[in-house]
Amino acid sequence: MTSGLNSTHRSSPVSSCCGSSHGRSSPEFDYNPDDIGEPPQMPLSPADLPSYITRFQWDMAKYPIKQSLRNIADIISKQVGQIDADLKTKSSAYNNLKGNLQNLEKKQTGSLLTRNLAELVKKEHFILDSEYLTTLLVIVPKALTEDWTLNYEKITDMIVPRSSTLIKEDGEFCLYNVTLFKKVVEEFKLHAREKKFVVRDFVYNEEELAAGKNEITKLVTDKKKQFGPLVRWLKVNFSECFCAWVHVKALRVFVESVLRYGLPVNFQAILIQPNKKSMKRLRDQLNQLYGHLDGSAAGGTGGNNDVDIAGLGFGSSEYYPYVFYKLNIDMVENKSTI
Repeated sequence: MTSGLNSTHRSSPVSSCCGSSHGRSSPEFDYNPDDIGEPPQMPLSPADLPSYITRFQWDMAKYPIKQSLRNIADIISKQVGQIDADLKTKSSAYNNLKGNLQNLEKKQTGSLLTRNLAELVKKEHFILDSEYLTTLLVIVPKALTEDWTLNYEKITDMIVPRSSTLIKEDGEFCLYNVTLFKKVVEEFKLHAREKKFVVRDFVYNEEELAAGKNEITKLVTDKKKQFGPLVRWLKVNFSECFCAWVHVKALRVFVESVLRYGLPVNFQAILIQPNKKSMKRLRDQLNQLYGHLDGSAAGGTGGNNDVDIAGLGFGSSEYYPYVFYKLNIDMVENKSTI
C-alpha cells in the first residue's frame, strides 16, 4: 500500500514477504500484479472495501501532502468529528420519531389496561351532552366478569340499571361501559377499585379521536420520508469515514516507521492479506527475516508479550520488529482482516 508519503524506490525488508521482490508467488498469499486500477467510486459498498484498500491512493485534494502531518491529522479529525455530530443529530431525530410511533402503536395493541381505547369504542357506547349523566369505561378481569355483571349496579347509588355492555375482551380483561350520575363518579371509582375493577379515564370526543388517528398516520409518513435519506446519508458518510480511517492508518505507518527507523525515509508500506491457516507461518517468517530490527519484539509468533510502550497504544501482543497495523474490512461479520 503506497501512501505517497515517501518517494524511496529501494524496497524495505518488509516488501519481500509477499514474494514479489524475488519474482515468485506463494499459494498462501494472494498477489496479482495485474489487479491494479482506480479505487472504486464513492459511496463504497461492503464488497468495495477490499478493492479500495488494495488500490489505495492518497487523496491529494482532501489531504495535501505538502502540509504538515499535524495539519493533515487535524483535517481528518475535523471531517470525522463533523460527520459524528451530524450522525448524532440525524439519528436522534429519527429515533425520537420512531419511539413516538412505537409508543402509539403499543397503545393500540397492548393490554386493555394500557392500550388506546379510541379505536375500540363507538359513539353509541356513551351518553353524550347530558347535564346529569356520564358514561365510564371499566376494565374487568376475566375471572371477575360474573361478579361485575351481577353486582355493578350495587357498587354505588345512582347507577343506571342495565347500562353496562361488553365492548371488547382480550386474553386477560374485558372492557365494559356503565352509565351513572356525574355526582357519584368519584365514589364509584373508589368502590370499583376495591373490587379490582379499573376505571379508565376516557372522554369521547370525535375531533380528538380523529386527531389521534391523524397523528399516527403523520408519524408513519414522516418515518418513511426520513428513512430513505438517512440510509443514503449513512452510506455516503460511512464511505467518507472509512476512507479517512485508511488514511489515518497510512499516516500511522509512516510516522511509526520514522520513529522506529529514523531519517532519511527509507522504507515502504506493503499490504498483505493471508489466509487464516497461513497466519502463524507468516508471523514466523516475518520474525525470522526482521527480528534483527528490534530484538525486544522478536520472541514468539505474536511478538514479545513483555513489551509495553507507553503512549503508543500497543497491546502486549501487537508489537513486532516491523511496523504492523490490522485493517478490518468486514464491517458486518468483523472477521475479515488485512
